[in-house]
Amino acid sequence: MESLTIVQQLAVWALPVLLAVTLHEVAHGYAARALGDPTAQQAGRLSLNPLRHVDPVGTLLVPGILLAIGGFLFGWARPVPVNAARLHQGRRSMAWVALAGPLANLVMALGWAILLKLLLLTGSESGMAIGTRYMALAGIGINIILMVLNLLPLPPLDGSRVLGGFVPPRQAAWLDRVEPYGLIILLGLLVTGILGVILWPMYGFVEGMVGTVTGLR
Repeated sequence: MESLTIVQQLAVWALPVLLAVTLHEVAHGYAARALGDPTAQQAGRLSLNPLRHVDPVGTLLVPGILLAIGGFLFGWARPVPVNAARLHQGRRSMAWVALAGPLANLVMALGWAILLKLLLLTGSESGMAIGTRYMALAGIGINIILMVLNLLPLPPLDGSRVLGGFVPPRQAAWLDRVEPYGLIILLGLLVTGILGVILWPMYGFVEGMVGTVTGLR
């Protein structure tokens, strides 16, 4: 998408990013409700309205800056509230709640890939078709990035909650102690380029799987 202007790139990425972060959080809330905790529902967060989930910094500012400078694109929404004490099986249920977000991103990546496949089959070269193809590519990309990023076992990312649900309590407590420093560690990995080295093989694997399943390869 290097040929697009900044305004065009923002237009292409806006909807995929909003959907990716919104449905990621909504998936957490629905999973929590299914496993015994209605806190997200009571807080009005089981909504597809992006305004209920947008974090001004994580959903708008950070992705916008990274897109403008051509860097590694990621973002986040306001986390839905989850009360682990109300879940049926405590840490084990929390693991499934955490996993629901990345799984939602995988489903969205597949959905955008199917849309892209259908657009390519039509062969249309209209301005709307080309713009929608760019948007579908953006949707595939942002959802795979959010999926693999959140599966890293680094607090407060979802992967740490998944891991914490299946390791012994002593190791789970260690993850909890790391959480206050997790964002600093993540930013350090991003700035040094280590995060990209870790994520790109995972990204390539998931992208290849999505392409194979949808026939894009």
